[in-house]
Amino acid sequence: MEKLFGTDGIRGVAGEYPLDYSSVYALGKALISLLQEKGHEPKVLIGRDTRESGIWLEKALFAGIEDKGGEAVSAGVIPTSAISLLTKKYSFSAGIVISASHNPYHDNGIKVFSSGGMKISDEWEKNLEKALRKSPKTTQKEKAKIHPHPAFHQDYIDFLKSQFSLKKLPRKIKVVLDCANGASFSIAPQVLSDLGFEVITLNDSPNGHNINENCGSLYPLNLAKKVVDTQADLGIAFDGDADRAVWIDEKGKILNGDHTLFVLSRFMKEKGRLKSNDIVATTMSNLGLEKALAKYGLKLVRTQVGDKYVLEEMIKIKANLGGEQSGHTIFLDDCPTGDGILTSIKWLEVMVESNLPPSNMVDGFEEYPQVLRNVPVRKKIDFKQFPEIVKTIEHIKNQLKASGRMEVRFSGTEPLARIMIEGKDKNLLEHFSQEMALVINKYLGD
Repeated sequence: MEKLFGTDGIRGVAGEYPLDYSSVYALGKALISLLQEKGHEPKVLIGRDTRESGIWLEKALFAGIEDKGGEAVSAGVIPTSAISLLTKKYSFSAGIVISASHNPYHDNGIKVFSSGGMKISDEWEKNLEKALRKSPKTTQKEKAKIHPHPAFHQDYIDFLKSQFSLKKLPRKIKVVLDCANGASFSIAPQVLSDLGFEVITLNDSPNGHNINENCGSLYPLNLAKKVVDTQADLGIAFDGDADRAVWIDEKGKILNGDHTLFVLSRFMKEKGRLKSNDIVATTMSNLGLEKALAKYGLKLVRTQVGDKYVLEEMIKIKANLGGEQSGHTIFLDDCPTGDGILTSIKWLEVMVESNLPPSNMVDGFEEYPQVLRNVPVRKKIDFKQFPEIVKTIEHIKNQLKASGRMEVRFSGTEPLARIMIEGKDKNLLEHFSQEMALVINKYLGD
């Protein structure tokens, strides 16, 4: 039986199982039952991004929570990390974010946080899945009355502004923001403007359908053009729930989460803020990052893909900086969840203090050519069940040897097999990735 919770909560098409009204209502009830069973007060904080389906999904959760005797409180449209922070600050027993992150508007998802602001454990996920599968269907849609509390927004804004340690900017710094028509659309421009930056904003008019539509961290080319055309110092692209950020340097080049780890790890080490020489990333991070960090006495520790796994490893080895190539960055001393706006503030602080343009901030990091390929699959069956897939993986890895690497995995959020391969010869990488994709498609293709 396929898991409902992936690497980033439950995700799928809004209106279809398990994101139909009945299932989400049952999830709300199941969460309250679980909290009561574990001895927690049944009080839950809920936030969402700008998808139109978020409105009725929130009502379904409210109805389920309240019918089971729990209390639900809405923070309205707000970034994912804000729910993580505010759940802990206000002693809620759990927090819920309704978002499908970077996915298109017709998808949605549900992420559940513990009272400590971290994603719930695998054990809790299994309990909720079990209860959801056993729950009877309901056709009655209760009209929960939801009144978001504006104080949560202000609290989050105050937290973000407190993270910028410079009292005054030495010069005018122009920043272009791509808010992906998502959860950062009002907060990010306000925070950076309040800190003294000149802000130009793109994609800050959500209508329920345009979240991530040819914009944001997955589609940064329009942002790159705007940065060059306006002679801005930096471009920042968020995703739909604003838990990730990628950069555009002053020349229009795209910089990703690997560049973030490279820049911030050196800065934090220099300032004495790095608690460990271990920097946690995933199997997707570039081999060039590993080699660049080593020059500064820093070690890259890899986990499987998913920011929850990055966080688990950070806690385990007592590291306070980690993240993903996709743009999730975790500053564990400040927040247990990736936060694109917080990461932007940290990046800008380095930029201002070093008095360097972004293109020079990443000097010393040489990326290896990397080829990514997605293969749609009808079902996620362990690759080990197919000898030809295993044989192909071993063959390609043997050909790459120490000069490159390949990772083949299933997406945690979509019906895809993801192939990542890197090395020195891009033409050879393209050949190998195509070879791998053909074999996967043969056995698992949809």
